[in-house]
Amino acid sequence: MPVEDPVSIFAVAMVVFLVAPLLLERHRLPGIVGIVLVGAAIGPNAAGILDRSPAIVLLGDVGLIYLMFLAGVEIDLHRFFDNIDQSVVFGVLTFLVPQAIGTAFGGWVLGFSASTALLFAAIFASHTLVAYPVAHRLGIVGNDAVTATVGGTVLTNVLALLVLVVVVASTEAALDWLFWARLGAGLVLLFVGVWYVVPWFGRRFFRSLAEESYFEYLFVMAALFVSAGFAAVVGAEPIIGALVAGLALNRLIPDRGPLMNRIQFVGDALFVPFFLLSIGLLVDPAALVGSRESLVLAGSLVGLTVATKFAAAWTTGRLYAYGREQVLSVFGLSIGQAEALSIVLIAFEAGVPGFDVDMINGAVAMILVVSLVSPIVVEKYGRALAIAERRQRPSTGARQRILVPFTPIPEHHETLLQYHESLLDLAFLLREEDSDEPLHTLTVVPPGPETEREIAAARSAIAHTEEYAAGAEVPVSFHTRVDHNVASGIVRAAIETQATTILLDRDGIRLPRQPLFSHATRQVLRWSDRLVLVSRIREPLNTVSRIAVVLPPQVAHDPGVHEVVRTVDRIAAGTGAPVRGIAVGDAAERYRQMFSALESVADVSVERVDDWDRLFAVLAERASVDDLVVCASARPNTVGWQPELRTLDDRLPTIVEGDFVVVYPASGDLVEGR
Repeated sequence: MPVEDPVSIFAVAMVVFLVAPLLLERHRLPGIVGIVLVGAAIGPNAAGILDRSPAIVLLGDVGLIYLMFLAGVEIDLHRFFDNIDQSVVFGVLTFLVPQAIGTAFGGWVLGFSASTALLFAAIFASHTLVAYPVAHRLGIVGNDAVTATVGGTVLTNVLALLVLVVVVASTEAALDWLFWARLGAGLVLLFVGVWYVVPWFGRRFFRSLAEESYFEYLFVMAALFVSAGFAAVVGAEPIIGALVAGLALNRLIPDRGPLMNRIQFVGDALFVPFFLLSIGLLVDPAALVGSRESLVLAGSLVGLTVATKFAAAWTTGRLYAYGREQVLSVFGLSIGQAEALSIVLIAFEAGVPGFDVDMINGAVAMILVVSLVSPIVVEKYGRALAIAERRQRPSTGARQRILVPFTPIPEHHETLLQYHESLLDLAFLLREEDSDEPLHTLTVVPPGPETEREIAAARSAIAHTEEYAAGAEVPVSFHTRVDHNVASGIVRAAIETQATTILLDRDGIRLPRQPLFSHATRQVLRWSDRLVLVSRIREPLNTVSRIAVVLPPQVAHDPGVHEVVRTVDRIAAGTGAPVRGIAVGDAAERYRQMFSALESVADVSVERVDDWDRLFAVLAERASVDDLVVCASARPNTVGWQPELRTLDDRLPTIVEGDFVVVYPASGDLVEGR
């Protein structure tokens, strides 16, 4: 005792990460609380099984950095920018209220000097999203109040760390204009550099990969820790660099895909638990109980943290009409602390008066208490918030089922695998987030002497598809049909699976012995009343910089036009790209009203062009390889049909340099039911 062998240390940690959350969740308590409690019980100041060794400290620091990165990469940027005033107001309040009250309390009650009182208040003016994993699990990270909390974290932590930098610097040298110039330039360089450089490299890196692989995850990790290290170089804290890196990579990491799943999995299973364990190992019950000063400081820090953070959450809630569950969820998220220890330790090492061993013990006790309270509050009120959101969510009628037809050809195996991944990426974006329906994949092979061999080849190729979908934790149901006609096989499979959406690749099933896919597409549209999407996706969807939506005049009056709007909404939400509509004729205003109601898109506009020739000219001039063109179309003999749509279908591949999707709304009873 304590365990010193690296393998044994890791084994103990893995057992704690496995057992502690399971035990507490059986008693309806957040699992992450169990890791902190067990860490305190087996730490050097209790049972002594584990010491807070340099390895634990390293992994704990990595876990904190990873946690802040997760908060940045998972935030809904559309909601963030649409409600950025809420983030700014909450960030200012959750810093100023604790800072002002804490400074006054430290000076008048505890007798600290002005600089010590300022730094004492900064301990709890900052906050760490310790309970963020709970909010993520409950599915409330997209709520406006939670988004404002995550956004406000950036501001409040930067301000608190600025207080630390200024106070520590004042003990070493004069705070002249050169100091302020260096600090300001460093922060500007951090935010501007990471925000523009990381996405620029990211788009080029993701496009250079032939297929999804672990290299994508390694790139994300490299960008994360380079940004965190760069933050330290310019005088900020690594967690600020991590949060900015998460925001910068947000639009390049689809929230429903294999890459995001890997990022969340590694964080939830490894890095974040090590951070929680390191907090537990800090606790020294004997030193806390045996020192009156430590008890006073611990009680003061806990009381001030709870009171001031609640005041900031309540005030923000009053300003923006948050409900009770929202206010208490914001409060629960914002009382979490971990960065406080960094502030105390840095001040202790710098020799700031009043920051001694008693202050360290008091801060550790405060961190333990709020680390236990924060997840419990978020679990209780976040769950109520999640239930309320589900009740308010409008029903879409028929349950969404997506059918994705594939036709693997052995001699073009690698190309078709890329087609499969492209279709699946689009399907992930279109799939409802809380759906438990599998994706239905289909292979249609013609009857003949080669039928069995082609079915075997189809099953071999589909194994890769299933593996790719498993990386995103999306179930897949594989179907095979033998049919002379591809379209007939697709339509029959759609009926059997009760599919509401058919997702086709324009070039993916152009078989040597079968009609061109354009003909098969027209047959599917003629024989099926489902929502049909015909796509040509060859670049990673996470590199899309803009969505250009082609809006024909008559489609605005089609009953299924809202299917087009919902499709654009889901693609925009998944890619984070702004929406630019191009409306032909006098329907522009109607389209503006429909697209202005999009919940997931903050940056949307609709421009008018006079006729089809001008539309083709605008597409040829403006559509680049970075754009995704989405065209609203219609079936023949429906309200939205025009002869020009057939011309559009034929000319689109020759005009558009990049990727495109043509959306044919559902027709008949299916539209009315949805």
